[in-house]
Amino acid sequence: MNKLTQLLGIEYPIIQGGMAGISESTLVSAVSNAGGLGVIGAGFAKKEWLEQEIRKTRQLTDKPFGVNLLMVNPKVADLVKVVIKEKVSVVFTGGGNPLPLFSYLKNAGIKIIPVVALSRLAQKMEENKADAVVVEGTESGGHIGEATTFNLVPQTRELIDIPLIAAGGIYNAKTAEAVFKLGADGIQMGTRFMASEECQVHRNYKEAVVKSTDEDIIAVARFSGHPLRVIKNKWSENIKKLEGKNPFPEELDTSRYAGSNVNIENIDNIPLLCGFSAGGIHEIKSCQEIVEDISRAI
Repeated sequence: MNKLTQLLGIEYPIIQGGMAGISESTLVSAVSNAGGLGVIGAGFAKKEWLEQEIRKTRQLTDKPFGVNLLMVNPKVADLVKVVIKEKVSVVFTGGGNPLPLFSYLKNAGIKIIPVVALSRLAQKMEENKADAVVVEGTESGGHIGEATTFNLVPQTRELIDIPLIAAGGIYNAKTAEAVFKLGADGIQMGTRFMASEECQVHRNYKEAVVKSTDEDIIAVARFSGHPLRVIKNKWSENIKKLEGKNPFPEELDTSRYAGSNVNIENIDNIPLLCGFSAGGIHEIKSCQEIVEDISRAI
């Protein structure tokens, strides 16, 4: 055991990214049952949905799991009340400043693990008594920062003592081993678990992931202040055309995208959120197989 597995009560220091609109009870419970930590992606979901998914997950696993809260959600306070009421053991946060939530979660005995894109922010989270921190490199899917995982992990390790979780570009034992050598105590993966049997996105979405190469994965909408890393499709082509017209940032508000419509057959006209790791993912596996593969690096 290392300090992250001890903190979370899990077998392996492997976290499933809390992907909004994608990470629900079936996927979450499968990852937790495999020995990692599944995380429900609350996104912009209603409080009734979150309550239902927490209870469904508890029916499917007796292992620990978490909830990811999106700070740009104007109704995040309602979701905080749900996780406190349901006694969720750990909350991950992203997409904004989580510090206003700390006292409420701490008083309820809930562990807090913010997701950040800068080493300075990781240090600030430790100063405010976060239990651990995820540093997410630009290689990741969905909303991205600028710093790479390769640089974020060792530079953050120099600044903090709490458990450090690396995210972005990790998808197999070799990439996991690399970030452990750089100083990580654990890993978080989104794209790899999206291409799993248990993930509830449409099979066409999963096939797009496993067929992608590094040339197929691009960042769009940088001008908006909320860039997204996606697989090329008609949706991304339309966004690129819009970018060429020099629009105002509010004409393309990607901050509210929460993975809607990911279970539809026609994937041409939706954002196919995906990290660079897709270029190395060549088959859809069960969560058990994914965790077993990664555990070889631990």
